[in-house]
Amino acid sequence: MATLTKPQAQPLSREMCAFNTDQQLKYLHLQAEVEVLLQQLQTLKVRRQLESIVQN
Repeated sequence: MATLTKPQAQPLSREMCAFNTDQQLKYLHLQAEVEVLLQQLQTLKVRRQLESIVQN
């Protein structure tokens, strides 16, 4: 079974440092939302795999 690995927090790149604080905050919120969605997707995948095992 393939698993999604949690990306490690990385320091802000040079490009990110050029952004203003508001843009950095929006980026970090989007990054956190993506991580939550990936976790939900992984949970659904595992749940469906377990359901198919139980049905067989």
